[in-house]
Amino acid sequence: MTSIEFSLPEITTAAQKFLQATEGEKCFAFYGAMGAGKTTFIKAVCRALGVKQTVTSPTFALINEYDAGENGLIYHFDFYRINKPEEVFDFGCEEYFASGNYCFAEWAEKAEIALPQDVCRLQIEEIAEGWRRLSFI
Repeated sequence: MTSIEFSLPEITTAAQKFLQATEGEKCFAFYGAMGAGKTTFIKAVCRALGVKQTVTSPTFALINEYDAGENGLIYHFDFYRINKPEEVFDFGCEEYFASGNYCFAEWAEKAEIALPQDVCRLQIEEIAEGWRRLSFI
């Protein structure tokens, strides 16, 4: 298991380390408590991949799409509002996961039924005031 510890001022460096450590991976499932920093970290990763537009949590839209230039499209999911796992199929998330583009899924535990087998699972947690640990295989 790999882990990266970082403070908010170091988040850009942490995002770059994450991308280097997961080179070749495209689908990521984020797990962590409310306020752990899932969206904040995904924003930093999107910036590192070249996204120029504003990255926001897709809590109400369920999915946001970003253009990362030469890195293609990025799909950012937030499954927090899913009530039943089967709901994830209503908007065709399996097609997004199979697209070959980057996919970042928050609250992935609510969508386990639709996650690809080769998804990279990440746990983010607050380890001290202003410090986070991102753990992944």
